[in-house]
Amino acid sequence: MSELSWENPVFVTYAVTAALMVLKLMGQGWMTVFRMVRSDGGLVSPEDLRPGPFNHNPRDAQLEPNDYVERSRRMHRNDLENIPAFLACGLLFVIAAPPELLANILMYGFVAARFAHSLAYATGQSHEMRAAFYTIGSLAVIVMAIYVLVAVFL
Repeated sequence: MSELSWENPVFVTYAVTAALMVLKLMGQGWMTVFRMVRSDGGLVSPEDLRPGPFNHNPRDAQLEPNDYVERSRRMHRNDLENIPAFLACGLLFVIAAPPELLANILMYGFVAARFAHSLAYATGQSHEMRAAFYTIGSLAVIVMAIYVLVAVFL
């Protein structure tokens, strides 16, 4: 399939944006772990209170909600709700052979919107601001999905 080759600039755009989103998704998990270690709290499972090399002083208080950790956990959950749809739809979009400019706008737009959403979430911005960035990313994926459907049925 010629669409899925490095010679296709739309596939290259997808590869770059998909890799960035995978790194963002995986990095957010590590950010949550970092925040748990830094705050010595925010654990979620009773077995996390067993002594170990990273928890020398386990105590019940570590299971109490910790907003510093929970904010990162919510950001991670939000990524898990959005990035997989982009990864799946983006690949189908590449196969549908869109114009390069449209692909760049939608795919890089999605990446920019996800990073802006995360920055807004990390800094405690309003729901309206987060929703604006979410909307941009969501619309990008919706347009890609519609483009795929049109390509399939026309």
